[in-house]
Amino acid sequence: MIDIYIIDLFLIGLLLLGVTLASGWITRLPLSFALIYLVVGIFLGPYGLGLIKLRQQELFNAELLERITEFVVIVSVFSCGLKIIRPLNFRDWGITSRLILFLMPISIFGLAIVGKIFLNMGWGEAILLGAILAPTDPVLASEVQLTDTHDQDELRFGLTSEGGLNDALAFPFVYFGIHALKDNNWNNWFKDWIAVDLIWAIAAGIVMGIIVPTVVVWIDQKIQKRRSADKLMEDFIAISIILLTYSLTEFVNGYGFLAVFVAGLIVQRSYRNREKPLEQLEFIEQLEKLMEVGTILLLGSILLFQPMVDYFGQSLLVIACLFLIIRPVGAWVSTIGKRHINPPRRKLHSGTRWLFGWFGIRGVGSLYYLAYAFGNGLKGEPAEQIAWITYTTIVVSVILHGISSTPLMAWYESRIATSNKSATPPATIEEFE
Repeated sequence: MIDIYIIDLFLIGLLLLGVTLASGWITRLPLSFALIYLVVGIFLGPYGLGLIKLRQQELFNAELLERITEFVVIVSVFSCGLKIIRPLNFRDWGITSRLILFLMPISIFGLAIVGKIFLNMGWGEAILLGAILAPTDPVLASEVQLTDTHDQDELRFGLTSEGGLNDALAFPFVYFGIHALKDNNWNNWFKDWIAVDLIWAIAAGIVMGIIVPTVVVWIDQKIQKRRSADKLMEDFIAISIILLTYSLTEFVNGYGFLAVFVAGLIVQRSYRNREKPLEQLEFIEQLEKLMEVGTILLLGSILLFQPMVDYFGQSLLVIACLFLIIRPVGAWVSTIGKRHINPPRRKLHSGTRWLFGWFGIRGVGSLYYLAYAFGNGLKGEPAEQIAWITYTTIVVSVILHGISSTPLMAWYESRIATSNKSATPPATIEEFE
């Protein structure tokens, strides 16, 4: 009798070989790699071959899901930071500021209103639902994000920086929802939420995200002058920066996701050797792709047909409101009057603004926040309701955004991005120093 684990390894190896060899064709199709992984995950799960049996109960092992998705997110947000070479000032990050300060709260409270009015949730559950589903995904959105450090397209930059930041900055609202679940009297915890979960945790995340990578890079460069590290081991510096930054930030009750994103920005600017961050980015992106396979396979394998049917009407309402109303309208409102960095008098094309609204891809970040909520007070019927709405929303996002991203980005590149580039002199790394 062949061990099921060995069969799993064989099939996953076959999947990796297939998508790698066919990647040249897949990237030209209205089809994402994540959609392929999802289908294979379902095929390997209880409704297919039954070879992946990770589910032991209806809501799955929350702690395992939390730890897996946590690691995937910290690697992905670090990758987002490494891709960005824009100066760290408000003018150059204007689009990011709008997406984080306006669009994310609009998304959270828009979903909370849907949950409260139409799904009969309490305010705690409703805000928690909004906080779980509001962040866009830095893992599955690679096709619409920056392609490399030379890419300064405003749409791609905005989606990359948003994906890197809002997975961290949704955390205060997750805590808000958890506090409200445990205690309906906001007066008992609201001041502490402002002081600790909002102000302190964000400030600590930013400070630790600057200090830790700066120290590690300084040590690395000092040692490299005396004796170079083994070439095969050198890329592990990036993993060490991710893990040290995240863990030390969590030690002081800061937001580790935020710190790791900031660390990516700092590393990109700290090395004297310009090739070093690029080598780290290449390594991190390969690791990110591999983890994407595992995470989406996992999602596909834990889906259950009956609960998704039971909550399908509620899920459909949330999905329609989020993808067709809340995100598009929020993006349009958030980008009113926004102009290009160069030339500064040129306003964002209306097509760009609508694409900001459409490419709100949901994925691993939402899975993490859901699992985190499971371990911190989300139980019973509200847990079932929020869980299956979240799972269904992610599945629909993988399908809709996976199918639409290739043709929409091709249209954008040919109609909008090309005209922007023709009106703007090409940027160099030196211009962003």
